Parts: sequence; C-alpha cells; structure tokens
Amino acid sequence: MRITVLGAGAWGTALSVGIAPRHDTLLWARDAAQATQIAATRDNQRYLPGVVLPAALRLTADLNAAIAHAQVDGGLIVIATPMSGLREMLACCAASGAGLWWLCKGFEAGTGALGHEVAREVAPAARVGVLSGPSFALEVARGQPSALVAASTDEALRNQAVEAFHSESLRLYTSADPVGVEVGGAVKNVIAIATGIADGMGLGLNARAALVTRGLAEITRLGTALGARVDTFMGLSGLGDLVLTATGDLSRNRQVGLQLAQGRSLPEVLAALGHVAEGVYSAATVLARAQALGVDMPITAAVVAVLDGRLTPAQALERLMRRQARAEAGGTG
Repeated sequence: MRITVLGAGAWGTALSVGIAPRHDTLLWARDAAQATQIAATRDNQRYLPGVVLPAALRLTADLNAAIAHAQVDGGLIVIATPMSGLREMLACCAASGAGLWWLCKGFEAGTGALGHEVAREVAPAARVGVLSGPSFALEVARGQPSALVAASTDEALRNQAVEAFHSESLRLYTSADPVGVEVGGAVKNVIAIATGIADGMGLGLNARAALVTRGLAEITRLGTALGARVDTFMGLSGLGDLVLTATGDLSRNRQVGLQLAQGRSLPEVLAALGHVAEGVYSAATVLARAQALGVDMPITAAVVAVLDGRLTPAQALERLMRRQARAEAGGTG
C-alpha cells in the first residue's frame, strides 16, 4: 500500500518508522532543509533524535509529489501536522481520492472546530478519519507495544487503516464514533495540564487521581453534548489517552503544568519546551464550546484562568476546592 505522511514532527516520523518496512511510505517535511537533513542522517534530530529511520522510508519537501504518491491504487494520506495546519492540509488533499487520516488532537483556534468538522467543511466528499489513543511518539518509534483507535464513519476506510497500521507492536482498534475519539483526544490535553500543576505543587497521588477522574467526567459531558457515545470515553481515546497524558513524563502538556506550578511564566515554559503542547492552544476553545452548550467544566475553566494569568496555580486549586459538594453520579462538576 502507498502511504504518505504529511508532517515530519515526532508523531509523523514515529508512525512512518513503523509502517515503512511494510508499505511504500513517503514522509513530507515542510522545511526542505529538514527533509534533506533527515534523509542524509536517517535521524530526525529536531523532533525524534536517536531513532534510526528505516532505509525504505523516503523523504520529500514537495507537497504535490507527496500527495500524488498516495493517489495510486487507493493509498492513504496521514496528516501529522499540529491542529493549526489541519485545514490547509485537508484542502490540499481533498481532491486526491486517497483516504485521509489525521493524528492531531485539539479544537481549531478561532472556529472551535474539531477535525471532523473541519473536514466536513473543506473536504466534504473525501473519505476521512482520525487516529488517536494513548501513544507517545518515542515509544511507537522504538517499537514498544502501543494501541490506537482508527475512528471513521466509513467502514471500508477503517478496515484499510487496520491493513495499513496494525502490526506486532501497534495494535489497532476501530470505532465508528469520530466525535467521541476527537473530544477525548483534545480535552485530555487540558486535563493533563491541570494534573501537571497539581503534581508540581506536590499535592499528592490522591489529588492526581481525583483530577484524572473528574477530568474524565468533564470530557464525557462535553463529548455527549456534541453527539458522542458514552462508551467511547471508557476506551483508548478517552480514559487510556487521559491516563497516559496526565501521568506520563513524556507528556508535553503535563510538563507545561509542572513548570507553571514552579512559578515559570507561560512564554518561558513554551520556549523551553520546543514542541507544540496542544492543550495550551485549545483550552480556551474547549471552554468556549462547553459554555455554548451549557456544559460545566470547572477543571478546564481553572486551567484557562491559569494560562491567561488571571489565577495562580494556588488560587485555581482553592477555587476548585471551594466548589459546593454534590452527588458524583449525574453531577455537573
């Protein structure tokens, strides 16, 4: 199968490393110098250093050539850009006829749209889906056991994803609920920032467990309000991705929270991080969509207040703890 991966960041490179030995894979980098460096050294020194790229994996900086590569024999295109680049990539690929998957997790800044909503607008006739789940790029690239969910309303496209990505080290599950998979993947980044703040403040494991659990409740409330299935949030793209991102030290969003708790400013944290932490850019959009739907998301609201500089981490904690006691089942916050 011919597969094009658009975006030579950590995730795009990691997925390419895994599939190139089995499929004709072309990795596109927006930066021509980066593409040349990776091709020459077989090492993505900027985003995934130390991982040797398989000899079969080819690189290009020519977007048209990358798209054309996947147009042969019903190939696939995987969009591995940040959420901010999804609209552009979908528009470029809309007429390709290839199956389109994206890896980015978040809500689009400005519009507040999830990936499937962007696709419905700019590529309504395309076969599309989202790949998500608890997966750090470095571990996937190393061939450590991982699992993902391929979510699409197109059954044939889901089956094609299994053929493309399922392997001895990467187990692929399928879902017909892209809304739930996308909400889980987007909002868990915000909850991970909150958990990082709590850990950075030394609040203990009890506080971490409470934040993860109540964070899952927030994710589920927003997801069901947007039309998702409840059981999706008990799976890999909900609970699984949340636990990994909130507790794993490779999580960029968790690292943002840890450093904010140490008193660093957000610009300092992001400059030191060197990678995109989607939760920072999508938190306000998550809250805005929740408020428009009448969905209460107190943890998300606290994170937004900290990111905006309206509250310190200690003040955000105090506000959460002062909330009125309520029943857990069926409660709103």
